[in-house]
Amino acid sequence: MRNWRKSSYSGDGDGDNCVEIATTPTHTAVRDSKTPTRATLTFPTPSFTAFIGALKRSRRSV
Repeated sequence: MRNWRKSSYSGDGDGDNCVEIATTPTHTAVRDSKTPTRATLTFPTPSFTAFIGALKRSRRSV
């Protein structure tokens, strides 16, 4: 069983419509919080970490 969590930026209202992630030592899974029983996307943890890092860097340069 995976321990799913939402972003700390998710709040009331539209914040309920976001993605959730669940991590293991080797993989990170992503799903839509509105339809949690549907398919998930699973990435190797190093790839997902690099993706999040790139997003953070791109936000700083704006």
